[in-house]
This record gives sequence, C-alpha cells and structure tokens, in this order.
Amino acid sequence: MNTLIKLEITRTLRNKKFMFFSVVYPAVLFLVIAGPQGDGRVPGTRLGLGAFYMVAMASFGALTAVLMGNSEKIAKEREKGWVRQLRLTALPGRGYVLAKIASSGVVALPSILIVFVVAGISKGVRLEAWQWLALTGVIWAGSLVFAALGVAIGYLASGDAVRPITMILYFALSILGGLWLPTTTYPQWLQDITEWLPTHAYAGLGQAVELGGSPHLKDVAILVGYFAVFAGGAAWLYRKDTLKA
Repeated sequence: MNTLIKLEITRTLRNKKFMFFSVVYPAVLFLVIAGPQGDGRVPGTRLGLGAFYMVAMASFGALTAVLMGNSEKIAKEREKGWVRQLRLTALPGRGYVLAKIASSGVVALPSILIVFVVAGISKGVRLEAWQWLALTGVIWAGSLVFAALGVAIGYLASGDAVRPITMILYFALSILGGLWLPTTTYPQWLQDITEWLPTHAYAGLGQAVELGGSPHLKDVAILVGYFAVFAGGAAWLYRKDTLKA
C-alpha cells in the first residue's frame, strides 16, 4: 500500500495541467467573487465577507482537487486495465481506496495555502497564528471525505458518464453547502436541508475556527459519518468490480 501511495503522489505531481487548475483555480475564484465585495459581514453571522469567502474558496479548492481528480482518474484506470493489474497483487480493497485518498490530499494542501495568501494580500484577512494552523488542518482533513466520494464515483460510473455525474454533484454540493454563497441567505426550508450536507459541515469547520472557537461536534460527526459511508462504499465497489472481473 505504501508503494502505491508513493506512486499515486508522483503521478499526481507530474500532471502539470491538473495541478495548475486545482491549485490556481480556487485563488482566482476568490478574487472574482470576494474582490468586488465590500468589508461588510455575512448576514446572520459575525464573519466578515473576506474571511467567509477565504474559507469557502479554500474548501472549494480542496474539494475540486480531491473529487474531480479521483473520480475521472479511477474511471479511466478501470477502462485501461490498470486496476485489473493491481488485483493480481496482494493489495486489499481498503489499501487501494486509502492510496487514492492520500494522494489526492497532497494536491489539496497547496490549493488551501494559496487561497490563504491571496486573501491576506488582497482583502487584508488577519488571524492569529493558531487560527491559520487550525484552518489549514481542518480544511485539509475535511477534504478527505470528498476524496473518498471521488473514489466511489470512479467505481460507480463508466468512463463516459463519470464527468457529468461528478460535475452535477460538484456544483450541487458546493452551491447548496454554502461554498459559493452564505446559506443564511437561503429560504428557511432550504437551510433545514443544507445543514445536513457534507459541504455545509465542511465549511462550518473553518468558520468556527475563524470565530475563535473549535469546530462544532455536529459538523464533525456529520463529516465522519459521510466519510465512513463513502470510504466503505468505495471499498465495496472495488471488491464488487473484482468479482465481476
């Protein structure tokens, strides 16, 4: 498993096109969305707009790196026979899933840090040292939930269908979860739904740290539950695909 993790990390870092869009894209979006915003606060919260969009775009960037990368890559590997070759080794299903999750996490980290730098320079976002460290940790750790989802989608969909399925989930989860717009501006009935989405809990991790506290237990529990479902589903789909082959 360790060998596969090293291989996956090396392959990811060599893909310059994917790295560029995964790392630079979120920072550009921050400038486009947060740039025209003033220095006001998010309705219904004590968060400044600059700080809100910094966490939102850092989370969105990490989600982009792990979800889009994993789903399409795995679907292509299945079609090309790479996964069939791995089945001839002693690698267990959980090892394959964990290797994919770990390698995608390498891409997520720089995308988070670049958004932080851009937010600090362009919008003057200032936090305590412990908050910067905590934000990096919770956003990076939370992205692993969506890395597991990407693995599951890669095994669930064919090569032709994986991109549209991933894009629909990608934008739906991002918009409804509050990574593009504050959910406090949504109708109450929609807020009641979005608070159970993984992206809403994901954004909540960073927002709690920005306000000087620790992540809410409910958000942590929601993300842990989704991770168990996504990772377990990915491992089951890997074993199912093995039996089918």
